[in-house]
Amino acid sequence: MSSPALLTDPRAGTATIRHELSFLNVFRLVQSLVYIGLAFSPAGMGWPQLTSPVFARTLSTVYLIFALVALLLNRRSMSYVRTAVAVTLVIDIAAAMMAIAAMHDARIGIAMMLAVNLCAGALILPLRLSGFFAALATLGMLGISVFGWSLAAHASDRDLLEGALFGLAYFATTALCSVLGQQLRATEALAEQRSTDLANLSQINELIIRRMKTGVLLVDDANRIHQINESAWMLLGNPGADQRDLGQLAPELSRRLYHWMTSGKLDETATQLADGVPEVVPRFTRLAPNDDSHVLIFLDDTSLLSRRAEELTLSSLGRLSASIAHEIRNPLAAIRYSAQLLAESRTMDSTDQRMVEIINNHCIRLNEIIENILQLSRRERSRPETLDLGHWAQDFVEEYSQGNDLGVDSLRSIATSSVPVVALADPQQLQQVVWNLVQNALRYGRLPGEPARVMVVARQGEHGVPILEVIDRGPGIAPKVAAQIFEPFYTTHEYGTGLGLYLARQMSEANQAALEYVRVAGGGSCFRLTLTPAQMNKATSDDDDES
Repeated sequence: MSSPALLTDPRAGTATIRHELSFLNVFRLVQSLVYIGLAFSPAGMGWPQLTSPVFARTLSTVYLIFALVALLLNRRSMSYVRTAVAVTLVIDIAAAMMAIAAMHDARIGIAMMLAVNLCAGALILPLRLSGFFAALATLGMLGISVFGWSLAAHASDRDLLEGALFGLAYFATTALCSVLGQQLRATEALAEQRSTDLANLSQINELIIRRMKTGVLLVDDANRIHQINESAWMLLGNPGADQRDLGQLAPELSRRLYHWMTSGKLDETATQLADGVPEVVPRFTRLAPNDDSHVLIFLDDTSLLSRRAEELTLSSLGRLSASIAHEIRNPLAAIRYSAQLLAESRTMDSTDQRMVEIINNHCIRLNEIIENILQLSRRERSRPETLDLGHWAQDFVEEYSQGNDLGVDSLRSIATSSVPVVALADPQQLQQVVWNLVQNALRYGRLPGEPARVMVVARQGEHGVPILEVIDRGPGIAPKVAAQIFEPFYTTHEYGTGLGLYLARQMSEANQAALEYVRVAGGGSCFRLTLTPAQMNKATSDDDDES
């Protein structure tokens, strides 16, 4: 299916055409030297008999000059190769016909050399044009045989038969060479295409191996490392480029390789190959069956396996927690409703009322936990919109202040840039994230005996990246605690659920945003939300639409 395209590709077979053109020009030079030898042969030889020696010598000299010029212009002729070959073939045929007329005794040899010119030209030219030049040469041979020239007074039936046979040979050889030339160029183009595909595939494989999280090494029977990818290089402690001896780089890995090659048993215990790198589990395999000269070593990072196991555990735990939350919800509602009925009783003393209050508080806490767990399990896909963060923060503060009693606490929005800070985010999910952050800041971000002061700041970061920050002036968060606040079910408060910040980060990532904690100089905390610029996403969408 690909051959026609290859035949019409002007780049296909360029090197082959150059070689064929060079052969044609070199052969023409040899051909002209043969003409020179025949025309300037010593008079004592008597062969060939020249009807007009002056004409023969002039013809051979001019043809020699033409052959030299064509050879010198060989490289420049590549830009218009077909035209150059066509013009030179016309001259070759005319020169051959005149040489046959002037040197009739050498007509067979001259006619045979002309066949080589036609065949070399047919390798480059299309079949129809090659057939035209074969017909032109045939007519020339028949014309000399039938009519004769003034320089060639020999014409007979034998010459006519020879001319017809040579014409038949010209047609057959040019047709064959033209077809072979097309097939040769198609084959060469196909080989170049396969070579390019193979080179691209090799590069892709090399890139995949180099970027694999699993370390890969190729070791020979002399314990020398031939190939190593980035992960293996890091797991070996970033050795120098000249360090190739596995026994010196990783003695434990070399020992396990020797044990595997001698006993066939694999030690699957984790080991640390260098200081400050994760533990790995090495695996070995031969590069080819029954070949011990090269061995592939795979280094599986146990920390990656642990994270995958943790993700699976969290996923399973989330589904289990959601199912348990559904089962708890109805009994919890009944308990809270019963506590509310007890609180309406007029015969309860203060101790019983305190007990009912404790029941209500814990029911509220349990209900918050259930809501967070259900929200985590049924989180919807984000629907991003273009938002002006300055206006959005102002509307959020007004809405929050109207729906919640702030008392002596303060909550205000700040826009630090006169230029609109435009971002792309799901407004509902962004509302949940910021609401959670503001709720935590008002609850925990206060100094003892002082009201909370919380700010929602919209600003532009480096390179115009939109940033939304929730800042308080409280005591801040200790570094050890700050490293774990985004983990699920981690809390330092007696009545906290440990899911608020975890949900906030999950929803931020769903909106292609990054949520991080930044300690404020002079006291306080800052939760920074780095969002996606709207113009960047728009440009990406436009590129996708065009593609």
